Amino acid sequence: MTVSSDRAKGPRFSRRGLLGGAAGLGLAGVAGAGLVGCAGQPDPATGTVPFYGGNQAGVDTDVQDRLAFAAFDVTSTSRADLIDMLKTWTAAAEAMTRGVMVPGESNAGEVPPADTGETIGLPPSQLTVTIGFGPSLFDQRFGLAAHRPAAFSALPALPGEILDPNRTGGDIGIQACANDPAVAFHAVRNLARLGKGTAVTRWTQLGFGRTASTGTDQQTERNLMGFKDGTRNIKSDDKNALEQFVWVGDEAAQPWMKGGSYLVSRRIRIFVEAWDRDRLSDQEAVFGREKYTGAPLTGKAEFDVPDFAAKGPDGTTTIADDAHIRLAAFENNDGLRILRRGYSFTDGIDERTGDLDAGLFFIAYMKDPAQFVTLQRKLGSQDALNEYIRHVGSGLFACPTGVPDATSYWGKQLLEA
Repeated sequence: MTVSSDRAKGPRFSRRGLLGGAAGLGLAGVAGAGLVGCAGQPDPATGTVPFYGGNQAGVDTDVQDRLAFAAFDVTSTSRADLIDMLKTWTAAAEAMTRGVMVPGESNAGEVPPADTGETIGLPPSQLTVTIGFGPSLFDQRFGLAAHRPAAFSALPALPGEILDPNRTGGDIGIQACANDPAVAFHAVRNLARLGKGTAVTRWTQLGFGRTASTGTDQQTERNLMGFKDGTRNIKSDDKNALEQFVWVGDEAAQPWMKGGSYLVSRRIRIFVEAWDRDRLSDQEAVFGREKYTGAPLTGKAEFDVPDFAAKGPDGTTTIADDAHIRLAAFENNDGLRILRRGYSFTDGIDERTGDLDAGLFFIAYMKDPAQFVTLQRKLGSQDALNEYIRHVGSGLFACPTGVPDATSYWGKQLLEA
C-alpha cells in the first residue's frame, strides 16, 4: 500500500467532520474519480480489481486466496448517520482496493491516523470489498421496510444446523477477499474503525484457503477433508449462468437490487478427527468422487460428467444415493445452481472436546435466497456428509448494485429512494 497524496489536510473538529470529509474526498477527489470501471476481474497490469461498475466486485471475481468477513449491527437510529457511514466506507474501500491509504487527515501527530498502516508497502493483492444488507436493517429504524424485496427475509430453520447466535445474522455484512491475509484483514479492520459510533462488529471470520474457483484458469482447490471442492461451480465467463442464477435482473421489484445478488454465508464445522479416522473408500463414497484425482466415481478425470445412473456389479448405484455430488448436482435439482466462494478456517481448539475448531466458511451468491434453502433442505436431511459436519453460523445479506462512479456510494439507491 502506498501513501496517497490526495488525502484531506487541515484540522479535524469532530467524528462527523471526519466522516463527511473522508466521504467527500472519496467521492470527488480520488485518483480516477468519475471513471466508470468494470468491477469484477483483476487488471493484470496493476494487480487491482476495479471498484466501480454495474455489479459489485467480489462476486464473480476470480476467487482470491484469503478472506476476512465481518457482520455489523447498526447502533445508531439515525438514517443520516447510516448514510454518512456508508459514504465513508465506500471512499475507504475504493482507496484500499487501489492499494492506497484510507483517505483522511493522517499527518497530524495530535490525532489518530486515518489509516491503521499495517499494509504500507504491500501491493493491492487483488483486494475486493463487497457489502450486503441483512434483513434486520429493514425494520422501523431507517424507514426502509417499503424497499425490502419480497424474497428477502431471514432464512428459515434448516436441517443440519445448530446455530450460534453470536455467529449468526447482522445488519450489514462485509466480505474482503485478497491474495494477502494482511490486506484482507486491513480492509475489515479499517471499516470497523470508521464505523465506530454508528455500527459495532457482531461477528467475524477469517479464511485461509479458498475452496472454490470462479476463474476458468483457476485450479480447483481442496477443502479440509482433502477433496476438491466446487468442481462444477459457475465460472466468471459463463454469462448465461450468471444472469440466470446469480445477478438480480429486470425482475427486481426494488431498483436498488437490480444488478445485485444475495449472499448466504454458513460457518460449517468439520469434525476433522472423526473424518481422518475413516477409510478412503468410505470418504470417496461420501463425496461420490475419487479423493486424489477429483474424478467422479463413474469417471477418470475431475471434470468428467457424473453418470448418476451407473451401477456396479451388485446392482447398486456407483455414486450412492446419499453421496454429496448426487444430491448437489444441478441435474438432480431441476437445473438449480448457485455461485460458491468458500474458504477453509481454523479457530483454535474446541474447549469442550479438545478437538480442532475448523471447517468451511461457505459463501454463495444467488438471485434468490430460495435457491440456497431448496438445496440445503435436501442436503441437510440426506447428505452422507452430515455425519462429519454441522452448520453452526449463518448470514444472509442483500448485496446491492455496484457503485457506478465516485459521485455515488454503497446503497445510495436504497437510502435515497
